[in-house]
Amino acid sequence: MARAPLSLLPLPLAMPALALMLAGCQAWPLADDEASLMEDPLAGAPPIERGLDAEGLAGLITAELAGQRGDYRRAAEGYLTASQRYRSAGLAERAALAASFGNEPELLDRAAREWQGLAPGSPAPARLLAGLAVQRGDWDEALRQRLALVREGGDSEISPLVESALAANADAAPLLSRLRDYLATAPEDARRHDAELATAMLEVAVGETDAAERRLERLGARAPELPALWLTRARLAQEADDPRAARSAARRGLEVSPGDARFILLLAQSELRLGNVAAAEAQTDALLEEHTGDAALTIGLARLYLDEGHHEPARRLLLPLVESPEAPADAFLLLGDIARAEGEIDNALLYYRQVPLEQGFLLSRLRAAEMLVEDDRLDDARTFLRNERLRHDDWFSELVSLEAELLDREGLGEDADALLDRELARTPNDEQLLYLRGMRAWEAGDLAGMERDLGRIIERNPDNAMALNALGYTLADQGPASRLAEARELVERAHALEPDNPAILDSLGWVHYREGDPQGALPWLERAYRVMPDQEIAAHLAEVLWALDRREKARERVREALERFDEHPLIDDLLQRIPEIAPR
Repeated sequence: MARAPLSLLPLPLAMPALALMLAGCQAWPLADDEASLMEDPLAGAPPIERGLDAEGLAGLITAELAGQRGDYRRAAEGYLTASQRYRSAGLAERAALAASFGNEPELLDRAAREWQGLAPGSPAPARLLAGLAVQRGDWDEALRQRLALVREGGDSEISPLVESALAANADAAPLLSRLRDYLATAPEDARRHDAELATAMLEVAVGETDAAERRLERLGARAPELPALWLTRARLAQEADDPRAARSAARRGLEVSPGDARFILLLAQSELRLGNVAAAEAQTDALLEEHTGDAALTIGLARLYLDEGHHEPARRLLLPLVESPEAPADAFLLLGDIARAEGEIDNALLYYRQVPLEQGFLLSRLRAAEMLVEDDRLDDARTFLRNERLRHDDWFSELVSLEAELLDREGLGEDADALLDRELARTPNDEQLLYLRGMRAWEAGDLAGMERDLGRIIERNPDNAMALNALGYTLADQGPASRLAEARELVERAHALEPDNPAILDSLGWVHYREGDPQGALPWLERAYRVMPDQEIAAHLAEVLWALDRREKARERVREALERFDEHPLIDDLLQRIPEIAPR
Protein backbone atom coordinates (compact mmCIF):
# COMPACT_ATOMS: atom_id res chain seq x y z
CA MET A 1 0.00 0.00 0.00
CA ALA A 2 1.43 3.40 -0.95
CA ARG A 3 2.74 5.52 1.88
CA ALA A 4 0.60 8.50 2.79
CA PRO A 5 2.32 11.90 2.85
CA LEU A 6 4.07 12.86 6.08
CA SER A 7 1.47 15.47 6.86
CA LEU A 8 -1.24 12.80 6.87
CA LEU A 9 0.55 10.46 9.24
CA PRO A 10 0.43 10.42 13.07
CA LEU A 11 3.73 11.93 14.12
CA PRO A 12 3.65 12.81 17.81
CA LEU A 13 6.96 14.46 18.64
CA ALA A 14 8.74 12.27 21.14
CA MET A 15 11.89 14.26 21.82
CA PRO A 16 13.80 12.65 24.69
CA ALA A 17 14.71 14.53 27.81
CA LEU A 18 17.93 16.50 27.90
CA ALA A 19 19.76 13.72 29.68
CA LEU A 20 19.15 11.39 26.72
CA MET A 21 20.54 13.93 24.25
CA LEU A 22 23.70 14.16 26.33
CA ALA A 23 24.06 10.39 26.86
CA GLY A 24 27.68 9.46 27.15
CA CYS A 25 28.71 13.07 27.82
CA GLN A 26 29.12 15.14 30.93
CA ALA A 27 25.92 15.89 32.78
CA TRP A 28 24.19 19.25 32.79
CA PRO A 29 25.24 21.29 35.85
CA LEU A 30 22.08 20.75 37.87
CA ALA A 31 21.53 20.65 41.61
CA ASP A 32 22.91 17.56 43.32
CA ASP A 33 19.79 16.78 45.33
CA GLU A 34 17.21 15.07 43.09
CA ALA A 35 14.38 15.85 45.48
CA SER A 36 15.05 19.57 45.24
CA LEU A 37 15.31 19.25 41.47
CA MET A 38 11.82 17.80 41.30
CA GLU A 39 10.51 20.74 43.34
CA ASP A 40 12.26 23.31 41.13
CA PRO A 41 13.74 21.94 37.90
CA LEU A 42 15.49 25.28 37.31
CA ALA A 43 17.16 25.29 40.70
CA GLY A 44 20.57 24.40 39.29
CA ALA A 45 20.59 27.06 36.58
CA PRO A 46 22.87 30.10 36.90
CA PRO A 47 21.54 32.89 39.11
CA ILE A 48 20.44 36.18 37.61
CA GLU A 49 22.94 38.77 38.78
CA ARG A 50 22.74 41.74 36.42
CA GLY A 51 20.75 44.89 36.91
CA LEU A 52 17.46 45.11 35.04
CA ASP A 53 15.04 47.77 33.95
CA ALA A 54 11.35 47.50 34.80
CA GLU A 55 10.37 45.72 31.57
CA GLY A 56 13.24 43.26 31.81
CA LEU A 57 12.52 42.56 35.46
CA ALA A 58 8.83 41.96 34.70
CA GLY A 59 9.73 39.53 31.93
CA LEU A 60 12.07 37.59 34.16
CA ILE A 61 9.59 37.41 37.01
CA THR A 62 7.03 36.07 34.54
CA ALA A 63 9.53 33.48 33.34
CA GLU A 64 10.41 32.45 36.90
CA LEU A 65 6.75 32.06 37.87
CA ALA A 66 6.00 30.13 34.68
CA GLY A 67 8.85 27.74 35.49
CA GLN A 68 7.56 27.20 39.02
CA ARG A 69 4.09 26.40 37.61
CA GLY A 70 5.55 23.91 35.15
CA ASP A 71 4.87 26.11 32.12
CA TYR A 72 8.36 25.53 30.79
CA ARG A 73 7.68 26.77 27.27
CA ARG A 74 6.68 30.21 28.54
CA ALA A 75 9.61 30.19 30.96
CA ALA A 76 12.06 29.32 28.18
CA GLU A 77 10.70 32.01 25.87
CA GLY A 78 10.97 34.58 28.66
CA TYR A 79 14.56 33.71 29.49
CA LEU A 80 15.50 33.62 25.82
CA THR A 81 14.04 37.07 25.22
CA ALA A 82 15.93 38.39 28.23
CA SER A 83 19.20 36.75 27.13
CA GLN A 84 18.93 38.46 23.74
CA ARG A 85 18.15 41.79 25.36
CA TYR A 86 20.93 41.70 27.94
CA ARG A 87 23.42 39.49 26.04
CA SER A 88 23.59 37.11 29.00
CA ALA A 89 24.89 33.58 28.51
CA GLY A 90 23.48 32.60 31.91
CA LEU A 91 19.96 33.55 30.83
CA ALA A 92 20.36 31.65 27.56
CA GLU A 93 21.47 28.61 29.55
CA ARG A 94 18.42 28.98 31.76
CA ALA A 95 16.22 29.18 28.65
CA ALA A 96 17.75 25.97 27.32
CA LEU A 97 17.19 24.21 30.63
CA ALA A 98 13.53 25.25 30.74
CA ALA A 99 13.01 24.20 27.10
CA SER A 100 14.50 20.79 27.85
CA PHE A 101 12.13 20.22 30.78
CA GLY A 102 9.24 21.37 28.63
CA ASN A 103 10.12 18.92 25.84
CA GLU A 104 10.36 21.81 23.36
CA PRO A 105 13.00 20.77 20.79
CA GLU A 106 12.71 23.71 18.41
CA LEU A 107 12.82 26.18 21.29
CA LEU A 108 15.70 24.23 22.83
CA ASP A 109 17.62 24.51 19.57
CA ARG A 110 17.15 28.30 19.46
CA ALA A 111 18.14 28.68 23.10
CA ALA A 112 21.24 26.50 22.68
CA ARG A 113 22.36 28.49 19.63
CA GLU A 114 21.90 31.74 21.53
CA TRP A 115 23.86 30.31 24.43
CA GLN A 116 26.65 29.16 22.13
CA GLY A 117 26.84 32.59 20.51
CA LEU A 118 27.14 34.27 23.91
CA ALA A 119 29.59 31.73 25.34
CA PRO A 120 31.52 30.36 22.34
CA GLY A 121 34.09 28.66 24.55
CA SER A 122 31.57 26.67 26.57
CA PRO A 123 31.30 22.96 25.67
CA ALA A 124 27.75 22.50 27.00
CA PRO A 125 25.81 24.20 24.16
CA ALA A 126 27.90 22.37 21.54
CA ARG A 127 27.04 19.10 23.29
CA LEU A 128 23.37 20.04 23.25
CA LEU A 129 23.33 21.11 19.60
CA ALA A 130 25.14 17.95 18.54
CA GLY A 131 22.49 15.85 20.30
CA LEU A 132 19.66 17.81 18.69
CA ALA A 133 21.26 17.45 15.26
CA VAL A 134 21.46 13.68 15.76
CA GLN A 135 17.79 13.62 16.72
CA ARG A 136 16.77 15.22 13.44
CA GLY A 137 19.27 13.29 11.31
CA ASP A 138 21.50 16.27 10.49
CA TRP A 139 24.77 14.37 10.78
CA ASP A 140 26.99 17.04 9.25
CA GLU A 141 25.82 19.59 11.83
CA ALA A 142 26.19 16.99 14.59
CA LEU A 143 29.79 16.38 13.54
CA ARG A 144 30.50 20.10 13.28
CA GLN A 145 29.27 20.65 16.83
CA ARG A 146 31.11 17.60 18.12
CA LEU A 147 34.38 18.84 16.60
CA ALA A 148 33.78 22.26 18.14
CA LEU A 149 33.44 20.49 21.48
CA VAL A 150 36.70 18.61 20.91
CA ARG A 151 38.52 21.84 20.07
CA GLU A 152 37.39 23.24 23.41
CA GLY A 153 38.89 20.26 25.21
CA GLY A 154 35.78 18.09 25.50
CA ASP A 155 35.58 14.34 25.05
CA SER A 156 35.91 13.19 21.46
CA GLU A 157 33.29 10.48 20.75
CA ILE A 158 33.69 11.13 17.03
CA SER A 159 33.86 7.49 15.95
CA PRO A 160 30.58 6.48 17.71
CA LEU A 161 28.88 9.45 16.05
CA VAL A 162 30.18 8.46 12.61
CA GLU A 163 29.19 4.84 13.22
CA SER A 164 25.63 5.97 13.99
CA ALA A 165 25.59 8.21 10.92
CA LEU A 166 26.64 5.35 8.65
CA ALA A 167 24.04 3.06 10.21
CA ALA A 168 21.44 5.72 9.32
CA ASN A 169 22.67 5.80 5.69
CA ALA A 170 23.97 9.34 6.00
CA ASP A 171 25.96 10.82 3.13
CA ALA A 172 29.57 9.99 4.04
CA ALA A 173 31.30 12.44 1.68
CA PRO A 174 30.67 15.72 3.55
CA LEU A 175 31.48 14.06 6.88
CA LEU A 176 34.75 12.75 5.44
CA SER A 177 35.68 16.18 4.11
CA ARG A 178 34.98 17.81 7.47
CA LEU A 179 37.07 15.24 9.35
CA ARG A 180 39.99 15.51 6.97
CA ASP A 181 39.98 19.29 7.46
CA TYR A 182 40.03 18.74 11.22
CA LEU A 183 42.89 16.22 11.05
CA ALA A 184 45.01 18.64 9.03
CA THR A 185 45.60 20.68 12.21
CA ALA A 186 44.67 18.31 15.04
CA PRO A 187 47.34 17.57 17.68
CA GLU A 188 48.63 14.02 18.19
CA ASP A 189 46.58 12.75 21.12
CA ALA A 190 43.81 10.28 21.99
CA ARG A 191 41.15 12.54 20.52
CA ARG A 192 42.99 12.66 17.21
CA HIS A 193 43.21 8.87 17.24
CA ASP A 194 39.42 8.66 17.63
CA ALA A 195 38.99 11.02 14.69
CA GLU A 196 41.40 8.89 12.64
CA LEU A 197 39.24 5.82 13.31
CA ALA A 198 36.14 7.71 12.27
CA THR A 199 37.86 8.91 9.11
CA ALA A 200 38.82 5.33 8.22
CA MET A 201 35.19 4.25 8.59
CA LEU A 202 34.09 7.01 6.23
CA GLU A 203 36.82 6.16 3.73
CA VAL A 204 35.51 2.61 3.61
CA ALA A 205 31.97 3.93 3.17
CA VAL A 206 32.94 6.00 0.11
CA GLY A 207 34.98 3.15 -1.38
CA GLU A 208 38.47 4.38 -0.45
CA THR A 209 39.39 1.11 1.25
CA ASP A 210 43.12 1.36 0.48
CA ALA A 211 43.29 4.78 2.15
CA ALA A 212 41.42 3.37 5.16
CA GLU A 213 43.82 0.45 5.45
CA ARG A 214 46.86 2.74 5.29
CA ARG A 215 45.34 5.02 7.92
CA LEU A 216 44.64 2.10 10.26
CA GLU A 217 48.14 0.71 9.70
CA ARG A 218 49.67 4.06 10.68
CA LEU A 219 47.40 4.33 13.69
CA GLY A 220 48.28 0.79 14.72
CA ALA A 221 51.96 1.70 14.69
CA ARG A 222 51.38 4.86 16.77
CA ALA A 223 48.73 3.66 19.19
CA PRO A 224 48.48 -0.17 19.17
CA GLU A 225 47.02 -0.13 22.69
CA LEU A 226 43.72 1.41 21.52
CA PRO A 227 40.87 -1.13 21.83
CA ALA A 228 38.82 0.96 19.39
CA LEU A 229 41.49 0.46 16.73
CA TRP A 230 41.17 -3.31 16.81
CA LEU A 231 37.41 -3.08 17.14
CA THR A 232 37.30 -1.02 13.96
CA ARG A 233 39.69 -3.32 12.13
CA ALA A 234 37.64 -6.38 13.09
CA ARG A 235 34.38 -4.78 12.00
CA LEU A 236 35.83 -3.55 8.72
CA ALA A 237 37.19 -7.02 8.03
CA GLN A 238 33.77 -8.51 8.66
CA GLU A 239 32.16 -6.03 6.30
CA ALA A 240 34.77 -6.99 3.71
CA ASP A 241 33.77 -10.65 4.20
CA ASP A 242 37.21 -11.56 5.54
CA PRO A 243 36.45 -13.57 8.72
CA ARG A 244 40.09 -14.62 9.16
CA ALA A 245 41.27 -11.01 9.33
CA ALA A 246 38.33 -10.22 11.62
CA ARG A 247 39.29 -13.08 13.92
CA SER A 248 42.90 -11.91 14.02
CA ALA A 249 41.88 -8.33 14.87
CA ALA A 250 39.44 -9.54 17.55
CA ARG A 251 42.18 -11.65 19.15
CA ARG A 252 44.52 -8.66 19.19
CA GLY A 253 41.74 -6.60 20.75
CA LEU A 254 41.37 -9.15 23.54
CA GLU A 255 45.09 -8.87 24.20
CA VAL A 256 44.85 -5.12 24.82
CA SER A 257 41.42 -5.32 26.49
CA PRO A 258 41.08 -8.73 28.21
CA GLY A 259 37.52 -9.87 28.80
CA ASP A 260 36.02 -7.16 26.57
CA ALA A 261 32.63 -8.55 25.53
CA ARG A 262 32.74 -6.75 22.18
CA PHE A 263 35.82 -8.66 21.09
CA ILE A 264 34.46 -11.94 22.37
CA LEU A 265 31.33 -11.44 20.28
CA LEU A 266 33.37 -10.49 17.21
CA LEU A 267 35.57 -13.51 17.72
CA ALA A 268 32.53 -15.78 18.01
CA GLN A 269 30.99 -14.28 14.88
CA SER A 270 34.24 -14.77 12.97
CA GLU A 271 34.41 -18.40 14.06
CA LEU A 272 30.82 -18.94 12.92
CA ARG A 273 31.57 -17.47 9.50
CA LEU A 274 34.53 -19.82 9.27
CA GLY A 275 32.25 -22.75 10.12
CA ASN A 276 33.76 -23.32 13.57
CA VAL A 277 30.52 -23.58 15.55
CA ALA A 278 32.13 -25.38 18.50
CA ALA A 279 34.79 -22.65 18.82
CA ALA A 280 32.09 -19.98 18.70
CA GLU A 281 30.08 -21.74 21.40
CA ALA A 282 33.17 -21.92 23.59
CA GLN A 283 33.55 -18.15 23.31
CA THR A 284 29.91 -17.40 24.04
CA ASP A 285 29.74 -19.91 26.91
CA ALA A 286 32.71 -18.19 28.54
CA LEU A 287 31.02 -14.84 28.13
CA LEU A 288 27.79 -16.12 29.71
CA GLU A 289 29.71 -17.57 32.67
CA GLU A 290 31.01 -14.07 33.40
CA HIS A 291 27.53 -12.57 33.10
CA THR A 292 25.29 -15.14 34.74
CA GLY A 293 21.60 -14.28 34.58
CA ASP A 294 21.95 -11.59 31.91
CA ALA A 295 18.91 -12.31 29.73
CA ALA A 296 19.64 -9.45 27.34
CA LEU A 297 23.12 -10.84 26.65
CA THR A 298 21.71 -14.33 26.12
CA ILE A 299 19.20 -13.01 23.60
CA GLY A 300 21.93 -11.03 21.86
CA LEU A 301 24.03 -14.17 21.52
CA ALA A 302 21.05 -16.12 20.22
CA ARG A 303 20.53 -13.45 17.55
CA LEU A 304 24.19 -13.81 16.61
CA TYR A 305 23.71 -17.53 15.92
CA LEU A 306 20.47 -16.91 14.05
CA ASP A 307 22.05 -14.22 11.87
CA GLU A 308 24.64 -16.76 10.81
CA GLY A 309 22.01 -19.45 10.17
CA HIS A 310 22.66 -21.69 13.19
CA HIS A 311 19.32 -22.52 14.78
CA GLU A 312 20.22 -25.18 17.32
CA PRO A 313 22.78 -23.19 19.34
CA ALA A 314 20.28 -20.32 19.43
CA ARG A 315 17.50 -22.64 20.61
CA ARG A 316 19.72 -24.06 23.38
CA LEU A 317 20.37 -20.54 24.65
CA LEU A 318 16.72 -19.46 24.55
CA LEU A 319 14.86 -22.45 26.01
CA PRO A 320 16.03 -21.88 29.62
CA LEU A 321 14.82 -18.29 29.41
CA VAL A 322 11.19 -19.18 28.64
CA GLU A 323 11.03 -21.45 31.69
CA SER A 324 11.26 -18.36 33.89
CA PRO A 325 8.02 -16.71 35.11
CA GLU A 326 9.49 -13.40 33.91
CA ALA A 327 10.54 -14.68 30.51
CA PRO A 328 11.40 -11.83 28.11
CA ALA A 329 9.17 -11.37 25.07
CA ASP A 330 12.13 -11.59 22.69
CA ALA A 331 12.84 -15.16 23.81
CA PHE A 332 9.35 -16.27 22.72
CA LEU A 333 9.61 -14.26 19.50
CA LEU A 334 12.95 -15.78 18.54
CA LEU A 335 11.83 -19.32 19.39
CA GLY A 336 8.76 -18.70 17.25
CA ASP A 337 10.98 -17.49 14.43
CA ILE A 338 13.15 -20.62 14.68
CA ALA A 339 10.14 -22.92 14.61
CA ARG A 340 8.70 -20.92 11.68
CA ALA A 341 11.97 -21.24 9.73
CA GLU A 342 11.95 -25.00 10.29
CA GLY A 343 8.32 -25.40 9.20
CA GLU A 344 7.01 -26.19 12.70
CA ILE A 345 3.85 -24.11 12.34
CA ASP A 346 2.06 -25.29 15.50
CA ASN A 347 5.13 -24.80 17.69
CA ALA A 348 5.68 -21.36 16.25
CA LEU A 349 2.07 -20.38 16.99
CA LEU A 350 2.48 -21.62 20.54
CA TYR A 351 5.53 -19.41 21.09
CA TYR A 352 4.07 -16.35 19.35
CA ARG A 353 0.88 -16.49 21.42
CA GLN A 354 2.91 -16.48 24.65
CA VAL A 355 4.41 -13.07 23.94
CA PRO A 356 2.94 -10.82 26.66
CA LEU A 357 0.69 -7.84 26.01
CA GLU A 358 3.26 -5.37 27.31
CA GLN A 359 6.10 -6.39 24.99
CA GLY A 360 5.98 -7.18 21.31
CA PHE A 361 2.31 -8.19 21.28
CA LEU A 362 1.45 -6.86 17.82
CA LEU A 363 4.75 -7.96 16.28
CA SER A 364 4.23 -11.52 17.46
CA ARG A 365 0.67 -11.66 16.12
CA LEU A 366 1.80 -10.20 12.81
CA ARG A 367 4.52 -12.84 12.47
CA ALA A 368 2.05 -15.59 13.31
CA ALA A 369 -0.44 -14.37 10.70
CA GLU A 370 2.29 -13.90 8.08
CA MET A 371 3.46 -17.46 8.73
CA LEU A 372 -0.03 -18.84 8.11
CA VAL A 373 -0.37 -16.80 4.92
CA GLU A 374 3.00 -18.10 3.68
CA ASP A 375 1.66 -21.61 4.32
CA ASP A 376 -1.32 -20.84 2.02
CA ARG A 377 -3.66 -20.60 5.01
CA LEU A 378 -5.06 -17.09 4.63
CA ASP A 379 -8.42 -18.09 6.10
CA ASP A 380 -6.65 -19.56 9.15
CA ALA A 381 -4.64 -16.34 9.52
CA ARG A 382 -7.85 -14.28 9.51
CA THR A 383 -9.47 -16.64 12.00
CA PHE A 384 -6.40 -16.38 14.22
CA LEU A 385 -6.54 -12.57 14.21
CA ARG A 386 -10.29 -12.58 14.84
CA ASN A 387 -9.82 -14.86 17.84
CA GLU A 388 -7.04 -12.63 19.15
CA ARG A 389 -9.43 -9.65 18.94
CA LEU A 390 -11.94 -11.55 21.06
CA ARG A 391 -9.25 -12.49 23.60
CA HIS A 392 -7.63 -9.03 23.75
CA ASP A 393 -10.30 -6.37 23.40
CA ASP A 394 -7.84 -3.55 24.21
CA TRP A 395 -5.99 -4.37 20.99
CA PHE A 396 -9.12 -4.54 18.84
CA SER A 397 -8.33 -1.59 16.53
CA GLU A 398 -4.69 -2.55 16.05
CA LEU A 399 -5.57 -6.16 15.19
CA VAL A 400 -8.19 -5.07 12.65
CA SER A 401 -5.62 -2.73 11.08
CA LEU A 402 -3.11 -5.57 10.97
CA GLU A 403 -5.60 -7.84 9.17
CA ALA A 404 -6.35 -5.11 6.65
CA GLU A 405 -2.62 -4.73 5.98
CA LEU A 406 -2.22 -8.46 5.37
CA LEU A 407 -5.14 -8.43 2.94
CA ASP A 408 -3.59 -5.54 1.06
CA ARG A 409 -0.32 -7.43 0.77
CA GLU A 410 -2.21 -10.31 -0.82
CA GLY A 411 -3.82 -7.98 -3.34
CA LEU A 412 -7.20 -8.22 -1.62
CA GLY A 413 -7.86 -4.51 -1.13
CA GLU A 414 -11.60 -4.92 -1.55
CA ASP A 415 -11.67 -7.49 1.24
CA ALA A 416 -9.71 -5.08 3.43
CA ASP A 417 -12.24 -2.32 2.69
CA ALA A 418 -15.10 -4.70 3.53
CA LEU A 419 -13.39 -5.62 6.82
CA LEU A 420 -13.12 -1.98 7.86
CA ASP A 421 -16.71 -1.23 6.82
CA ARG A 422 -17.97 -4.22 8.79
CA GLU A 423 -16.02 -3.42 11.95
CA LEU A 424 -16.91 0.28 11.80
CA ALA A 425 -20.57 -0.67 11.47
CA ARG A 426 -20.14 -2.36 14.85
CA THR A 427 -17.95 0.34 16.42
CA PRO A 428 -18.81 3.50 14.42
CA ASN A 429 -16.73 5.86 16.58
CA ASP A 430 -13.43 3.96 16.59
CA GLU A 431 -11.04 6.81 15.78
CA GLN A 432 -8.15 4.59 14.71
CA LEU A 433 -10.27 2.65 12.22
CA LEU A 434 -11.94 5.82 10.96
CA TYR A 435 -8.53 7.36 10.35
CA LEU A 436 -7.30 4.23 8.57
CA ARG A 437 -10.38 4.12 6.33
CA GLY A 438 -10.00 7.83 5.65
CA MET A 439 -6.40 7.35 4.53
CA ARG A 440 -7.41 4.47 2.29
CA ALA A 441 -10.06 6.70 0.73
CA TRP A 442 -7.40 9.37 0.13
CA GLU A 443 -5.12 6.83 -1.57
CA ALA A 444 -8.01 5.78 -3.81
CA GLY A 445 -8.67 9.41 -4.78
CA ASP A 446 -11.91 9.51 -2.80
CA LEU A 447 -11.45 12.86 -1.05
CA ALA A 448 -15.11 12.98 -0.04
CA GLY A 449 -14.75 9.64 1.72
CA MET A 450 -11.65 10.85 3.51
CA GLU A 451 -13.36 14.05 4.60
CA ARG A 452 -16.36 12.08 5.86
CA ASP A 453 -14.29 9.84 8.13
CA LEU A 454 -11.90 12.52 9.38
CA GLY A 455 -14.81 14.87 9.91
CA ARG A 456 -16.51 12.30 12.12
CA ILE A 457 -13.34 12.02 14.22
CA ILE A 458 -13.10 15.81 14.60
CA GLU A 459 -16.79 16.14 15.42
CA ARG A 460 -16.47 13.72 18.32
CA ASN A 461 -12.95 14.73 19.34
CA PRO A 462 -12.15 18.36 18.41
CA ASP A 463 -8.67 17.96 19.94
CA ASN A 464 -7.51 15.18 17.62
CA ALA A 465 -4.51 16.99 16.14
CA MET A 466 -3.73 14.14 13.76
CA ALA A 467 -7.15 14.29 12.08
CA LEU A 468 -7.22 18.10 12.07
CA ASN A 469 -3.84 18.26 10.37
CA ALA A 470 -4.55 15.49 7.86
CA LEU A 471 -7.82 17.07 6.73
CA GLY A 472 -6.41 20.60 6.69
CA TYR A 473 -3.34 19.58 4.70
CA THR A 474 -5.42 17.64 2.16
CA LEU A 475 -7.80 20.56 1.63
CA ALA A 476 -4.84 22.89 1.12
CA ASP A 477 -2.98 20.53 -1.19
CA GLN A 478 -5.81 19.08 -3.26
CA GLY A 479 -8.93 21.05 -2.47
CA PRO A 480 -10.32 24.09 -4.29
CA ALA A 481 -8.98 27.58 -3.55
CA SER A 482 -12.30 28.43 -1.95
CA ARG A 483 -11.49 26.07 0.93
CA LEU A 484 -8.00 27.39 1.77
CA ALA A 485 -9.32 29.45 4.67
CA GLU A 486 -10.96 26.32 6.10
CA ALA A 487 -7.71 24.40 5.62
CA ARG A 488 -5.76 27.08 7.47
CA GLU A 489 -8.24 27.03 10.38
CA LEU A 490 -7.94 23.25 10.74
CA VAL A 491 -4.14 23.25 10.63
CA GLU A 492 -3.89 26.17 13.06
CA ARG A 493 -6.07 24.25 15.51
CA ALA A 494 -3.73 21.27 15.16
CA HIS A 495 -0.73 23.56 15.70
CA ALA A 496 -2.22 24.97 18.89
CA LEU A 497 -2.49 21.41 20.20
CA GLU A 498 0.98 20.24 19.06
CA PRO A 499 3.11 23.32 18.35
CA ASP A 500 6.35 21.42 17.66
CA ASN A 501 4.99 18.59 15.51
CA PRO A 502 7.00 18.77 12.25
CA ALA A 503 4.12 17.42 10.16
CA ILE A 504 1.92 20.25 11.37
CA LEU A 505 4.66 22.84 10.86
CA ASP A 506 5.00 21.53 7.31
CA SER A 507 1.26 21.83 6.79
CA LEU A 508 1.25 25.43 8.03
CA GLY A 509 3.99 26.28 5.58
CA TRP A 510 2.18 24.55 2.74
CA VAL A 511 -1.07 26.40 3.48
CA HIS A 512 0.82 29.70 3.24
CA TYR A 513 2.37 28.64 -0.05
CA ARG A 514 -0.96 27.57 -1.52
CA GLU A 515 -2.37 30.94 -0.50
CA GLY A 516 0.31 32.60 -2.63
CA ASP A 517 2.57 33.60 0.26
CA PRO A 518 5.91 31.75 -0.19
CA GLN A 519 7.72 34.21 2.07
CA GLY A 520 5.28 33.44 4.88
CA ALA A 521 5.64 29.71 4.19
CA LEU A 522 9.43 29.66 4.44
CA PRO A 523 9.98 29.94 8.23
CA TRP A 524 7.40 27.22 8.96
CA LEU A 525 9.01 24.82 6.47
CA GLU A 526 12.51 25.60 7.68
CA ARG A 527 11.46 24.88 11.26
CA ALA A 528 9.84 21.61 10.18
CA TYR A 529 12.93 20.59 8.23
CA ARG A 530 15.24 21.35 11.17
CA VAL A 531 13.20 19.09 13.43
CA MET A 532 12.78 16.29 10.88
CA PRO A 533 14.38 16.44 7.42
CA ASP A 534 11.80 14.19 5.73
CA GLN A 535 11.70 13.93 1.94
CA GLU A 536 8.21 15.46 1.83
CA ILE A 537 9.25 18.48 3.87
CA ALA A 538 12.37 18.75 1.69
CA ALA A 539 10.20 18.80 -1.43
CA HIS A 540 7.94 21.51 -0.02
CA LEU A 541 10.88 23.58 1.18
CA ALA A 542 12.70 23.27 -2.15
CA GLU A 543 9.61 24.37 -4.07
CA VAL A 544 9.14 27.40 -1.84
CA LEU A 545 12.82 28.34 -2.12
CA TRP A 546 12.52 28.05 -5.90
CA ALA A 547 9.48 30.31 -5.88
CA LEU A 548 11.50 32.87 -3.88
CA ASP A 549 14.23 32.72 -6.55
CA ARG A 550 16.70 31.07 -4.15
CA ARG A 551 17.61 28.55 -6.81
CA GLU A 552 20.88 27.09 -5.49
CA LYS A 553 19.44 26.60 -2.02
CA ALA A 554 16.47 24.80 -3.55
CA ARG A 555 18.77 22.50 -5.55
CA GLU A 556 20.77 21.82 -2.40
CA ARG A 557 17.65 20.60 -0.60
CA VAL A 558 16.77 18.36 -3.55
CA ARG A 559 20.30 16.97 -3.63
CA GLU A 560 20.19 16.20 0.10
CA ALA A 561 16.90 14.34 -0.25
CA LEU A 562 18.07 12.31 -3.25
CA GLU A 563 21.20 11.25 -1.36
CA ARG A 564 19.52 10.63 1.99
CA PHE A 565 16.39 8.67 1.04
CA ASP A 566 16.06 5.47 -0.97
CA GLU A 567 12.49 6.43 -1.88
CA HIS A 568 11.52 10.04 -2.53
CA PRO A 569 8.21 10.19 -4.41
CA LEU A 570 7.51 13.86 -3.69
CA ILE A 571 10.99 14.87 -4.82
CA ASP A 572 10.44 12.84 -8.00
CA ASP A 573 7.15 14.64 -8.56
CA LEU A 574 8.82 18.00 -7.98
CA LEU A 575 11.54 17.17 -10.53
CA GLN A 576 8.87 16.30 -13.08
CA ARG A 577 7.04 19.58 -12.52
CA ILE A 578 10.18 21.74 -12.30
CA PRO A 579 13.01 19.95 -14.16
CA GLU A 580 15.31 22.96 -13.68
CA ILE A 581 15.41 22.32 -9.92
CA ALA A 582 17.50 19.16 -10.45
CA PRO A 583 21.00 19.40 -8.88
CA ARG A 584 23.69 20.32 -11.37
